[in-house]
Amino acid sequence: MPFADKTAFRWVVGILIVLFVAIASYLFHFWRIQQMPSIKVGILHSLTGTMSISERPVVDAVELSIDEINASGGLLGGRKVVPILADGHSDWPTFARESTRLIKDEKVCAVFGCWTSASRKTVRPIFEKLDGLLFYPVQYEGLEQSPNIIYLGAAPNQQIIPAVKWAFDNLGSRRFYLVGSDYVFPRAANAVISDQIKALGAQVVGEDYIPLGRTDVEPVVGRIVARHPDVILNTINGDTNVAFFRALRAAGISPKTVPTISFSIGESELPSMNPSTCVGDYAVWNYFQTLDGSRNNAFVTAFRKRYGADRVVSDPMEAAYCAVKLWAQAVEEAGTEETSAVRKTILDQSMAAPEGVMLIDPETQHTWRPVRVGRIRADGQFDVVWDSRRPVRPQPFPISRTAAEWEQFLDGLHTGWHGNWAAPTN
Repeated sequence: MPFADKTAFRWVVGILIVLFVAIASYLFHFWRIQQMPSIKVGILHSLTGTMSISERPVVDAVELSIDEINASGGLLGGRKVVPILADGHSDWPTFARESTRLIKDEKVCAVFGCWTSASRKTVRPIFEKLDGLLFYPVQYEGLEQSPNIIYLGAAPNQQIIPAVKWAFDNLGSRRFYLVGSDYVFPRAANAVISDQIKALGAQVVGEDYIPLGRTDVEPVVGRIVARHPDVILNTINGDTNVAFFRALRAAGISPKTVPTISFSIGESELPSMNPSTCVGDYAVWNYFQTLDGSRNNAFVTAFRKRYGADRVVSDPMEAAYCAVKLWAQAVEEAGTEETSAVRKTILDQSMAAPEGVMLIDPETQHTWRPVRVGRIRADGQFDVVWDSRRPVRPQPFPISRTAAEWEQFLDGLHTGWHGNWAAPTN
């Protein structure tokens, strides 16, 4: 064989050997990853019932975040994160049973879930007894800290308290009407609000509660009309909001005459409510889809690519999405998915979120988040009319009462509701 032919032959053989080794290495790596145990996490939300209008979209955001982690190589050297989905059925005993199942039977190392404070308070003792870890994504009434819960949603000083002050300063509101669903969040939130309104020298002219899922709201609206408030503060949750806003408009109450400020209505709920009937009303959150910035644009684009161009994102969805990312960072730092180790490393985590900087406060296990007031548009989105411009440190226990006094208030509700966190419906 001529020298040139021998050289060419050696080159070909060398290239083939390199290709063979590369392919074999890739296949071995793929095989090794496939043999690695997966990391199981729970997703516990209401897929059915009155709260599904709000909770189903949060599940989508959690699953998107998990998919992104797996697509980028998984965790701990290539281990896949596998979600175990559980339906709370908008029912507190079901949340309790499913949380127990996820921790004891499915052996998940973390759970992303709950919307209502009634569901969270029902599962809290279970997570504490079984040493589970719950990531809670929704704004709430505060008055709670648990070593087994990371609170991603707004504390009172990150939503309801600045909302009242904004209405007082910018809308000239002096007569406030409080209306909510009849469970622990609205009752406790309105206690916080009432303390603040009194301190401002303003007045609560009415306070009403509607059982979750009920649509017979006309008597409540009639009392609102009779009291002539300057503003309505709305802590209704779930699909009762559809009936409530329809009844307001039928009674002649509009944003121009008596604006409504809502604390549990966002982009996910408005499509079911006919946004045109809500134009000009307000909501207060830490995140809105309309925020400028490359990180938010990437988040919205990724969500729509996975679920459809007509889908929207909201504050609890963004918080839930970020919860998974923060948990993943904590897992990598701990070098294990074990709950006891992650409970320590999660307290060091922060991230550049779609809303801006988000970080976990190690003293309270709540998150630092900005506060924003949004005005509802005809397309179901929000124009931000006020922005804190920086993350606000969480204060779970408002200073209007001592922690002991707040605990006494909560115990009174719990006892009065016969050991439940929602009022009896019968």
